[in-house]
Amino acid sequence: MTGMPAAGQPLRNAMTIDVEDYFQVSAFAPYIDRAQWDGLECRVERNLERILALLDRHGVKATFFTLGWIAERYPQAVRRIVDAGHELASHGHGHQRASELDPAQFRADVTRAKALLEDLSGRPVLGYRAPSFSIGPANWWAFDVLGETGHRYSSSVYPIRHDHYGMPDSPRFAYEVKPGLIEVPVTTLRLRGRNLPSSGGGYFRLLPYALSRWMIRRVNEQDGQSAVFYFHPWEIDAEQPRVPGIDAKSRFRHYVNLRHTLGRIDRLLGDFRWGRMDEIFLPPSGAAQAATTGAAAAALPRLGAALSHEGRL
Repeated sequence: MTGMPAAGQPLRNAMTIDVEDYFQVSAFAPYIDRAQWDGLECRVERNLERILALLDRHGVKATFFTLGWIAERYPQAVRRIVDAGHELASHGHGHQRASELDPAQFRADVTRAKALLEDLSGRPVLGYRAPSFSIGPANWWAFDVLGETGHRYSSSVYPIRHDHYGMPDSPRFAYEVKPGLIEVPVTTLRLRGRNLPSSGGGYFRLLPYALSRWMIRRVNEQDGQSAVFYFHPWEIDAEQPRVPGIDAKSRFRHYVNLRHTLGRIDRLLGDFRWGRMDEIFLPPSGAAQAATTGAAAAALPRLGAALSHEGRL
């Protein structure tokens, strides 16, 4: 893998950004009708500019999992991402959970997004991340669709227990989910028989920064694996409009510590080595298969056998 360090150097981790706006998060779906989106204040473009400036200051290249809906309305922002040397990947078109779509609808969504992003960037789009990490045992067929539509990797499974998503028994690190397609889960720390979230999002805003840094370092040093970190442009925007009438849990999860996120990411960029998903996890030869190592390689046969037995592969 290209992400392997030279002797004496720390591992490179993958910095990823899920490009969506505050009103598109899955937790707000019961409160904001999709038909309202075009009438709401969209703040993603200005937040992307701040993120690009921060990455440039640290000399870091990242992967931007971008909604087709955003790309249609802000094509110049997409070009800015690519012109700055970052990887453009797909977050689907309309931020619909993969688990809420049937195979034909899912195919239409990912095909539309991939074609649009490739037309705007002039580059192949190899990666996909499902909204809300919404690929799991019930819709394992989604990986077949991703492979058939020309994707090389996915980052759509979160190996934790969560009320909105999660597949805690899946491998924690990159593995081949079908020939020519790898799944690269966002990072968890294995501690006392449980997988703990240690890869960004709301947990990064909630937990003390020192704890998040310790978890990533432990994954690098004890597991010998590159971490995958993610955040959203709206997470650095403390002045975003407040959505009225939402439940207390969603309000806390969405708004906790927004004022501190940009500063924490600034520190994180300085505390670790970072890179793009494709450069870290895809083979340099461009071959269809990616190597699997460590815990992922050991877990893959068990995963494949179990899912084949259940009729999911």
